[in-house]
Amino acid sequence: MSRRAVLGGAVALAALGGGTASASRAPRVLIATNEPWGTYHVKPLLAEAARRGWRLTQLVPDLTGVTPGDPVPVATPDTAPRADLLVVTGAGDWPADCAARFRKLPLVASSLAYQQPVRAARAKELHPRLITSSSPAEARAFGAYLGTRRRIKVVGSPQTDGLPERKPEPGLVLVLTSVTHPDGTGSAAPGTELLLASAEKLAAAGKRILVGLHPRENRALWDRYEISDVPSVQASARAEAAIGIPGTVFPLVTAVGTPVVGVTDPALTVPDYLLSVCSSTVSDAAQAVAAVDSARLPDAKTLADAVGPVGGSARRLLDAWSRFAR
Repeated sequence: MSRRAVLGGAVALAALGGGTASASRAPRVLIATNEPWGTYHVKPLLAEAARRGWRLTQLVPDLTGVTPGDPVPVATPDTAPRADLLVVTGAGDWPADCAARFRKLPLVASSLAYQQPVRAARAKELHPRLITSSSPAEARAFGAYLGTRRRIKVVGSPQTDGLPERKPEPGLVLVLTSVTHPDGTGSAAPGTELLLASAEKLAAAGKRILVGLHPRENRALWDRYEISDVPSVQASARAEAAIGIPGTVFPLVTAVGTPVVGVTDPALTVPDYLLSVCSSTVSDAAQAVAAVDSARLPDAKTLADAVGPVGGSARRLLDAWSRFAR
């Protein structure tokens, strides 16, 4: 059975009936994320929203962290347009504050990035009518994070809508960064020094390095290498293997067909399913070359559990939201 067949097999199980806010008007949705200015999680939804005539607006504390030209519409709570639904992607301070501010709106919780499987301090303040997640494995982690045993709708990741055809280039390794320094938008993950050292070992061994830069990572740390000008999921189609700090993108890269190696600093804590898709993990840069050379994809069951259904995910997610937009 092909990789896409295995991943796509869950589509029928995740399919959701659609609807609209009213017979005459498309839904207007406000979105609040744990990374208040991190519009990169909402961006993959824009094409499907535009196709439907929906208006998505990400709530931000102020406009200081907004990148000029960012295609994701943003507004502060004071300037937010009238809406039919509030979607939170986590239970951090900003989503919880927005849920309190817009408490009269129907609330949905949708996981668009991984969360630690430990109940968030403010999860008890959220009372979503629906919870969605990208994959069965992510749903288990998201449920623990929200402190709930409710059924969670698995809809797939919009980032896997339109996966590229894999054409690996000999010797090319994709390095997947995280964020080295926390900022007002979000936290950081340990391991950058180890990943930099691993990249150096790979380059010394004759590998070509292509960097998939996290949107909030410091570009200057990696400018000695080629930095991809397309998202990491797209860039992974060029690579024989990827190596990086395990994060949301790891299962998505394996969905393309590119094996991943995890760089795991002792201080790093991530959900088990992000490690499950790794061919191996390294804690010493000296291990990087051998790990990349022997990198393999996980088995089909692990892949399907971590990735979820592929294709039509943005459609399924907005279908789910539409059932609760008034």
